Amino acid sequence: MICFSPADGLFSLGETLSCGQSFRWRRVSPPGEPETWRGIAFGRALTVREENGSFLFDCTEAAFRDVWFDYFDLGTDYRAARERIAAAVPKLRDALAFAPGIRLLRQEPWEGLVTFLLSQCNNIPRIEGIVERLCARFGKEISPGEYAFPSAERLAACALSDLAPLRAGYRAKYVLSAAREVAAGALDLEALRSAPLEEARAALMALPGVGRKVADCALLFGLHRTECFPVDVWMKRALALLPGLDPAALGADAGLAQQYIFHAVRHGRLAGE
Repeated sequence: MICFSPADGLFSLGETLSCGQSFRWRRVSPPGEPETWRGIAFGRALTVREENGSFLFDCTEAAFRDVWFDYFDLGTDYRAARERIAAAVPKLRDALAFAPGIRLLRQEPWEGLVTFLLSQCNNIPRIEGIVERLCARFGKEISPGEYAFPSAERLAACALSDLAPLRAGYRAKYVLSAAREVAAGALDLEALRSAPLEEARAALMALPGVGRKVADCALLFGLHRTECFPVDVWMKRALALLPGLDPAALGADAGLAQQYIFHAVRHGRLAGE
């Protein structure tokens, strides 16, 4: 068991894991008890508990150092980032105040692309169900009843009919196309981590079913391109409350600001000017 508290004091499991950036985490503690979450990333399962400002990671020191410290972005000073956002766009004060414990997860790029392909015209509980079925059917079992996210190579070998039990609808063909492109080496996701942003976005949007929003989500959540600012129907509502907001003014903090705004507007906690 590893006990850790981020130096900036800004981390909430509930705010980070329920704000729509990842779909493989479940709260396993009842209301009223310290928040405990169970999830899977990078082929590893983790139980983590939040208690009195500290976080208890049920893993080895090596696993915490090699996987979870970076996954939860625990080395980043979020207090400084919040101060930069507030200085650049003062009208975001309500969004910043609502969920100060959000951190940007550093997810696996392939998982990020697929899960946001599945997110199109969808809601979070349904996305979670599709992803769970995808992993159970095609992923490697890493502990009883828990499965790693399937590789692009595993999915590329499937026929479209193999994906029917996922109940993903029209999105299944997009997942299959992406798997075949990645498995064949035609799309190198890791190369997009350092490519010019417009080039990286264009490479993703060349895939069937990938528009600007999915591309930006894959870049932000799967490749930690924090200058990206995905816009979906919720964000369009939010931007209507924040006239004149220019995400470009936020620079490398745009993606974090987007998460504060997205979470606040979904919960009816975003006020305009």
